[in-house]
Amino acid sequence: MLNKDFWKKVNKSTVIRCIIILGGAAVFILVLVLVLHLFGAIPDSEPDEKVSVTQKEDQHGAEKLLPKLNFTVDLLTPNKFSRPQLALKEVNAVVVHYTANPGADAKDNRDYFNNLPRINEDRKTPTFASSHFVIGLEGNIIQCIPLSEMAYASNDRNSDTVAIECCHPKKNGKFTNATYEALIELLTYACIRFELDPQTQIIRHYDVTGKMCPKYYVKHEDKWEKLKQDVEERVEKTKKALEG
Repeated sequence: MLNKDFWKKVNKSTVIRCIIILGGAAVFILVLVLVLHLFGAIPDSEPDEKVSVTQKEDQHGAEKLLPKLNFTVDLLTPNKFSRPQLALKEVNAVVVHYTANPGADAKDNRDYFNNLPRINEDRKTPTFASSHFVIGLEGNIIQCIPLSEMAYASNDRNSDTVAIECCHPKKNGKFTNATYEALIELLTYACIRFELDPQTQIIRHYDVTGKMCPKYYVKHEDKWEKLKQDVEERVEKTKKALEG
């Protein structure tokens, strides 16, 4: 029969081999990750920079030409109140909002969304809110949520819409000319990217819930119709330029 010393030697030998194998595997995985990251197979952390988009994949995965759009990416930190990271599997409309916060700019509103985990600590009823984009008083655009994720903005339509919040200087909710022009550009981009009809698939928060949002464009129906017409004309003009 084999004595106890034999088994002790076998056990020690086996343990040493396992440690060597596991150590080697860990080193190999680390090197592989570094190589993949170096060559771009693994993306960097979320950017905070100005980007210009001219070409993207549509929601069906096909590559298409898109109009130039300048905006700043400043994504919210993932959290359950404003960026739950739930997949946005399809886009059937774009919902236009106003911030209802006169004088506050895009960064102010973006930071409010990002700080909701801390703000909600002192609230009995927590607030859930965010938007894919916020347009500032001078027309600057900040992206807060990736277009592959849902935003908490449009109630029952969160699951199939892109949300745009627009800043405004006064209580009446009217956008500045710069905000309006940036909104037209962003809506044009969205309509082309997601193949949306400006007349039927650009909607207001009001059209979803009856909420007075965006206030000025609910009270002035003619201005809302003009906005959609401006987008429709811009879409047609932009498509011709891209094809040409």
